[in-house]
Amino acid sequence: MSAAVKIARGLRGPRHAGHTLAVDDLGALSLPVGDDGVVIGDDAEGRPQLVGFHRSSPYDILLIGGLWTAQVLALRAAGTGARVAVETGRAQAWTLLAQAAGAGLECVTLHDVGRVPPMGATVGSPVVVVRDCGMRPPRGRVVSSPWQSVMTLLPYLSPVAPRLMRDATLVGVQRISPQEAEQTGRILGLSRTEIEALPTLADGVTLWVAGRERHWVMTSPTDAETGLLGVARRMD
Repeated sequence: MSAAVKIARGLRGPRHAGHTLAVDDLGALSLPVGDDGVVIGDDAEGRPQLVGFHRSSPYDILLIGGLWTAQVLALRAAGTGARVAVETGRAQAWTLLAQAAGAGLECVTLHDVGRVPPMGATVGSPVVVVRDCGMRPPRGRVVSSPWQSVMTLLPYLSPVAPRLMRDATLVGVQRISPQEAEQTGRILGLSRTEIEALPTLADGVTLWVAGRERHWVMTSPTDAETGLLGVARRMD
């Protein structure tokens, strides 16, 4: 028997009818496109919102908000396989998270301000640097680069905030005072409605701004995150 006949007599896979979709239903069809994303919360319609921290180009994020939100994002970034380096002057606030993340692996490391070593980020080993350095974070030794994103946390607006907002690719703003909201609105080009909403935001709600895009996002913790970090809070 020839090889061609043997191949022809091989096992046949299951046969299915062709998959069809009505034209009116095409609008509901969507596929996730792009690199791995970190779920930062849900929008007003309950749809998950993701941020792709792992990019082939430098990516800077500024979060004007609470430590709780920054820690949730750091924990979720570690969950996507990133190495997270936390530059902080309050290591005690991050110790429990660093110990709990990675099931014993050092996927979250803590460093004094100005002491983050070169992390050697690659496409197979991306890095997220979290800068928790107070109201006036010094210019970091480690900056964003391919496969290494930098997220800076500011508890409130400070003299360095305008520069950081202009330099960041993505800016998150949580509850701030009316005066801070006015200043933020001028820098980010927010609408009057958005400016007036900022001082009234509930704990866990963030306005994320990237260029002309705006997304209101509620970050709700999982049971594991609640057990480790507690409930959402703006103040630390």
